[in-house]
Order: sequence, then structure tokens, then C-alpha cells
Amino acid sequence: MNKTIRRSLPVILILLLFTVVIPARARAEGEKHFLWQAKTQTATVYLLGSVHFMKRDAYPLSPVIEKAFAGSDTIAVEANINDIGQETLAKLRAEGFYTGNDSIANHVSRETYTYITAEAARLGFPVASLDRQRPWFLAMTMSSIELMKAGYNPHYGIDKYFLTRAAGRKKVVELETIDYQIDLLARLPDKEQESFLLYALKDLSSLVQQVDRLMAAWTTGDSDLIAELLEKSVGEDESLKVIHRKILTERNRNMAKKIALHLGSSGCVFVVVGAAHLVGDKGIVELLRKEGFTVEQL
Repeated sequence: MNKTIRRSLPVILILLLFTVVIPARARAEGEKHFLWQAKTQTATVYLLGSVHFMKRDAYPLSPVIEKAFAGSDTIAVEANINDIGQETLAKLRAEGFYTGNDSIANHVSRETYTYITAEAARLGFPVASLDRQRPWFLAMTMSSIELMKAGYNPHYGIDKYFLTRAAGRKKVVELETIDYQIDLLARLPDKEQESFLLYALKDLSSLVQQVDRLMAAWTTGDSDLIAELLEKSVGEDESLKVIHRKILTERNRNMAKKIALHLGSSGCVFVVVGAAHLVGDKGIVELLRKEGFTVEQL
């Protein structure tokens, strides 16, 4: 169980599925990176949109990104996934799995459970191996399985890549924590967890192809397209709008406040957060601009 849990932790934001990047291609003149720079008289902050699942051949990253990291004395991440203790693993087991004779079948509709069974069979997993998982955790598990079948691996995720390189060389700070993220999802009511799961399972069989389009936009720094695709993915579904607000919009505000504190201090900070947090009029980039900071895409 611990191996499964450790492998799934980096995809805590699986709802938005910004977790894969296609191998890098030649960059056309004038194209941008999914990287922004904010500066004050005393501080510099780089904002890099993270992708959590990658293939080995996606590296090396652009020299522009590497230069920004090299010039920073601090790296700020949502949560330090390289520093997960036994207490956090125990918390994840407690919050991610049902106990006793309880199972997911008791907490979702019959239609949803039939859908889970069909997708589990397609992935090659008997539903009995999954039905003790709560909906929010099952959403991460099944999406992770789909991505890993296609050769993507969280071991090569951008956040893990930079955290590993920063170890012993740069100060590491968290904008959130793994415990906070677990609580955020585990405290969703059953109906919202079911919507979260259904959203993750929607078109799961074509996930890789869909993400390719998103990541092509990521590779060229097309934040407007990613914001547009995000908005369309939620659509007019009121339950998804509620979840979207809880796991994205509200967190954007909280993280933007902490990043603003770094800009009011001194030094150079390299911020790595999920790409979805940076885009749109409620994303971190625009929130910082509304506070009067100059933020430029590199």
C-alpha cells in the first residue's frame, strides 16, 4: 500500500490533469515558456508551471528555465514531495481508504459504480482492488494508472526534478503542505467527491491524447489556450464549479499572498506550482498584477 500511496502523492490535483508533458520540440522564434518573472527593487520571483508526470526524454528543460533556477537562492513549492514522513502516509491511508466493511459502492450512485467497474476492467484491475478507496483518492489512482501505462512517470515530474536538485544547495519552502492538500480533498462531501471522480474518469481512455494538446500549449507558453481549455472543462456544471473554486481559485489567492511576501522581502525565489494555478483572470499571475507587481512571461 505504501508504494501505491507514494506513487500517487504527486497528482493531488488530478482533477485538472496538468500532469504530463510531451517530449520537447524545437521552439519557434517568439514563443514563450511557461515561466514568469516578477521583480521589485529588492526581490525577484520566478513562477514556473509544474507538470508532475513526464518521460525521461522530456529533459533537458529549456536553458531559460534552468538559468532562472540556477540564479535563485530559494525554491518554493506547493508541498515538498521529497520529504514525506510516516505520519503523512498514515494520514493518507486513513483519509484515502474506507475501513471495516465499507466500500465506495456505499458512497456513489449505482451508475457511477458501474462506470468505475468498467474503467477498472479496461485498465486491467479487478474492481475489488480499488473499491476500498474513497472517490477522491480513486480519481488519482485511476488517472495515474492510465498515465503510467503510457510511459509517463512522476519520478520525472518537474517539481520532483527541481526539489532533488535543490537538496542541500538551496532553501526549500512550502506554500502549502501535503497534509493540507489531503484534508482539502478528503473533506469534500460525498457528492462532491463523486463529481470529482466522474470528472477524472471522463474520457479516461483518451486522456493521453487530450493531455498532449494541453501540453503542446504548455511547451509553447500558450497560457491563454490552457486557461480557455480549463474553463471549457468545467463548463456550466455547478458541482464542478464548486470543486473548481475550492481546489483552485481559493488556493490561488492563498499562494499569491505568500508569493507577494517574498516580493516584499529580498533575494531570488524560484516558485514551482501546478500550471493550472498560473493561468486565467483568477490565476496567480493576474492576482499579483492586480496587487501592483510587474509580472512578465519569459
